[in-house]
Amino acid sequence: MTSGNEADRFVAVVGAGPAGIYASKQLADAGVRVVLLNRDIKPGGLAEYGIYHDKHKMKEGLRKQFRQILASPDIHYFGNVTVGENGIFTLEDLRDLGCQAVLVTVGAQGTKWLGLPGEDLQGVYHAKDIVYHYNQLPPFSQQQFHIGRRAALIGVGNVMVDVAHWLVRDLEIDEVVAVARRGPAEVKFTKKEMESVVANLDVAALDAEIARVTPLMLDVGQSPEQARDFILSAQARGEPATSDTVMRFEFLSSPAAIIDDGHGRVGGLEVEDTKLVPRNGDTSARSLGTRRVLDVDTVVFCIGDRVDEEFGLPVEWNEFIKNPDPRFSTDGVSYEAFDPATGAPIEGVFMAGWARKASDGLVGVARKDGTMGADAVLRYLETQPRLEPSQIRRREEQLMGRLAQSAVPVVRKADWQRLEEAEDAEAARRGVDAFKYGSNEEMLAAMGMAQLA
Repeated sequence: MTSGNEADRFVAVVGAGPAGIYASKQLADAGVRVVLLNRDIKPGGLAEYGIYHDKHKMKEGLRKQFRQILASPDIHYFGNVTVGENGIFTLEDLRDLGCQAVLVTVGAQGTKWLGLPGEDLQGVYHAKDIVYHYNQLPPFSQQQFHIGRRAALIGVGNVMVDVAHWLVRDLEIDEVVAVARRGPAEVKFTKKEMESVVANLDVAALDAEIARVTPLMLDVGQSPEQARDFILSAQARGEPATSDTVMRFEFLSSPAAIIDDGHGRVGGLEVEDTKLVPRNGDTSARSLGTRRVLDVDTVVFCIGDRVDEEFGLPVEWNEFIKNPDPRFSTDGVSYEAFDPATGAPIEGVFMAGWARKASDGLVGVARKDGTMGADAVLRYLETQPRLEPSQIRRREEQLMGRLAQSAVPVVRKADWQRLEEAEDAEAARRGVDAFKYGSNEEMLAAMGMAQLA
């Protein structure tokens, strides 16, 4: 499909994170009029609210790209608009209003838990909520987090390191313990991420922990020395310590229960010792039956995310279900939504980014997946009739008419530009690198769309 002077297709993209924004560009460049619907007021998704809050240069570079993309006259942005079973629109509404296809790029908006005893205690959180909190995404920005002096972080990926970064450098608590079901050779964080906290790592404790699990590593052919070298490789370019926080690891330790201190708060984390067993060319953790309690008063799950089961698409294993026999695949990957109840794809509905595969990479991965998902949509559109300009205008008017009927202020591109200008002005006034309003009410007021109560 080639772009002409007038768009001749009409598509809704739901979610304005990196996958949705880059997909919108791909579609608009191919002659599609795109309606980009976003739950948040600001576009950007995890590029805005998932990258560590003080990485201002990286965030501004991405915002610049997003501004250029959203400047396209064939991309209409509508922020503060929810889509789902309880939203302003359902997926069926969008199709009924004339969208020839819907590309879902809402990310993984739910949180994954282990179902342990004590998960409801005060002091137990999910990493996503904390990341959204310190990045000032409403309503998480207004949520209270009762963080103690000793925190256990369950998981050993980049998200764990981000939360450790916050605890070590912003809150300066006493101790951060990263808890892993498997061993030191299977950590998932990158050397680059580890540079932010490696100065606070207790190397003697790391050596003792690796020595403790060395026999179990050797049993499955793993090298304790290589694992240690990778973890400490971040030291070469590590950031200087800014607190006395001690960080350490507990390997081959599977969380079993969160202990109540007698007052409804976290009083410890019970873990079960595990060993490594070969499995399909990899390893898995198997229980040894022995348990011990870590002395912590905060527990944060850093174990990935799940999609929103109330969005309106069938879900299996934390993800929306994809067509196992795709008609419009890209590089063999299915981007088509599928309904197992009917045994058929959901006509005209596609997914990309974390909506397709939860917690898979960040901006670069989401960009690639968004454009590949858009390619699948374009192939589907080849089976649909082309539209006259008057038909597209009529469909846009119907959709905007529905938005006007809602009681929610709808944010357009010009509004978002005013918000950016207001936040830049406030940052200059305060003499800081960046400033964000922490509530939707403040953002709407800054745009002249609502008054603070």
